[in-house]
Amino acid sequence: MDDDAYEVASLLQSIDVPRIEALSLACLFTASELSSQEIEKATGLRQPEVSVAMRSLYERGWIDERDDKRTKCRGRPAKYYSLKVDFEEIINVYESRIIKMNKEKLKTVQDLLKMDV
Repeated sequence: MDDDAYEVASLLQSIDVPRIEALSLACLFTASELSSQEIEKATGLRQPEVSVAMRSLYERGWIDERDDKRTKCRGRPAKYYSLKVDFEEIINVYESRIIKMNKEKLKTVQDLLKMDV
């Protein structure tokens, strides 16, 4: 990952995106398609961490996943991942969560101010 990708990952983590998801998203943001092994190398994540992150992102409909059966390795086919939606759409989801959470906190503060303590 280059400096821009690390900055993206850092900013995502600063808004409470889990570390493995932030690193994986940042990695996919800077490439058209990557194998799970390429994501491991670029991010320093272990294979199980990449799998967990990819499963979560896939379930949200944010990434595409494909198997490459023409792998040189024995065993399972290599998995390749790419962003399915614009990165801006992903950021909009996080923005909506932050706005909702902050509105709830503000309501709690306002409720506290109304109390006779």
